[in-house]
Amino acid sequence: MSTPLLELPKFSVFYGTVQAIHGIELHVNEGEIVTVIGPNGAGKTTLLNAIMGLLPSQGGLRLAGDAIARPSVEAMVRHGVALVPEKRELFGEMSVEDNLLLGGFSLWRRGQRDQSARMKEIFQIFPRLEERRAQMSSTLSGGERQMLAIGRALMSRPRLLMLDEPSLGLAPLIVREVLHTVAALRRTGVSVLLVEQNARAALNVADRGYVLEMGEVAASGDADDLMHDQRVIDTYLGAGGARAAQG
Repeated sequence: MSTPLLELPKFSVFYGTVQAIHGIELHVNEGEIVTVIGPNGAGKTTLLNAIMGLLPSQGGLRLAGDAIARPSVEAMVRHGVALVPEKRELFGEMSVEDNLLLGGFSLWRRGQRDQSARMKEIFQIFPRLEERRAQMSSTLSGGERQMLAIGRALMSRPRLLMLDEPSLGLAPLIVREVLHTVAALRRTGVSVLLVEQNARAALNVADRGYVLEMGEVAASGDADDLMHDQRVIDTYLGAGGARAAQG
């Protein structure tokens, strides 16, 4: 059995003396899309921030078998991890092209000067960004900003892309478009850890999933199994999820 790309053995996160994540176990395999679903306040965003080194954690973290004793943003980027935060955090007064170039800066600093070729690859994934490459990012639609945020993260050629609520604030049609693109990323060799409150949309694109409640894993398994799990249907999918499960 191959070594998982990301392993969290008994991973815990604290805010001061308050424990937000309670010794969870989670893994992401190479070329896999794994989603974490759950209600507001379950600890989903906290989990991603701690993996990225933005919050202190305990219990260990391994990337491709290598233990990362003290995760930091610099170490995680160096190991091929990229995070697209919930608020996207684009530079509004910079063009689409300049935002993308900034995404590749860590590689440029390490001597890899193929940003133009990488940008062409991003434009193949998101053709709309090429049409708007000279526009200020503040003038883009919500869906275009999300595409730019993902594209900027991909400029660093990550092995693992972590997405925090990519559907937030987007119309259903745009959500499907963005997540369809996320699903296609596996063909480029990128693994994805997707945090999402839209459980149905997330499970539709994922291989496996974890249900996080109050900082603990309440359920986990293949995405299709979770889609048909009665508790998940009742709590997260509603009547539409029940119809999908029956169909």
